[in-house]
Amino acid sequence: MVIRPVSDLRNHYAEIERDVAEAGPVFLTKNGYGSLVVMSIDQFEYLNGSVEAALDAADRQAATTDVRLAHDQVFGSIRKGLRHEREAAAL
Repeated sequence: MVIRPVSDLRNHYAEIERDVAEAGPVFLTKNGYGSLVVMSIDQFEYLNGSVEAALDAADRQAATTDVRLAHDQVFGSIRKGLRHEREAAAL
């Protein structure tokens, strides 16, 4: 993870551009707090496309059944899946 002060965006743009290309998103801070994230267009489109594809799949699935899940059921399942992915990645 690359974290830099927001002033580096103006003063060291080429370095931030290199960091984005080599390491992925760069987190920028202002007065010590998170302010912005800089990422490549390809990274943004990948993330945004993943979300859109998942929402489209959910809409298609919802159209095939009358079963509806409560908020806690949906987000509990998502959290469980994310936890499982992190644990698998750590191995």
